Amino acid sequence: MAIAAHPGDAFFAMGAPVALATYRGAAGLLLSLTLGERGSSTIPPAQYGAMQRDAAEKAAALIGATPLFLSYRDGEIPVDDEASLAVCDLLRKHKPAVVVTHWKGSWHKDHVACYEIVQDAVFYAGLPALARELPAHEVRQIVFADNWEDADGFVADSYLDISPVFEPYSHACSAFPMWRGETGFRYNDYYTSRAVGCGCLSHCRYAVGLMSPAGQRVRNLQAL
Repeated sequence: MAIAAHPGDAFFAMGAPVALATYRGAAGLLLSLTLGERGSSTIPPAQYGAMQRDAAEKAAALIGATPLFLSYRDGEIPVDDEASLAVCDLLRKHKPAVVVTHWKGSWHKDHVACYEIVQDAVFYAGLPALARELPAHEVRQIVFADNWEDADGFVADSYLDISPVFEPYSHACSAFPMWRGETGFRYNDYYTSRAVGCGCLSHCRYAVGLMSPAGQRVRNLQAL
């Protein structure tokens, strides 16, 4: 499950690992906390939000994944237990083994909020003593996506070979007009270039860099 502040983040920065999961036969989900409705300077928020939702649904279908949405306002995601429990309930419902989300080192307040919400949501989801409608579910792994807006302190410790799904992933992202630079940033060029660069570092054609929480990087060794 990808959990992102906005649909574009869910697909551009997190969509390739989800696409690879569905390619390998697993279920893939992409949760957007908002519709990113304030992302255009020329299109009214209500209209742009509808466009973003439509693009996310089309893009998800192209990679065999399921889009999910919460209804927070773009730029106003609250960091509180209500939001964390809403995500917790979705984790308990869909039972993902792996969550891909934002790194906290971001200049975008919604991205930082999403990071904080996900940490609490994963904790709540796995807590049997926390009574909710559905029983507890433990997320096995959290990883942080390589997002151009979340670069402060981001250091990839893993590279995921996305070569088998790079073309369908790119095609899915193109469902969003902003992928082609509509809002001023050339997402297609950036994420394609990153995929090529990470592929060079990991000896494959295309890859994405992922960062693990410090606790997941600990190894217990008896010998090297």
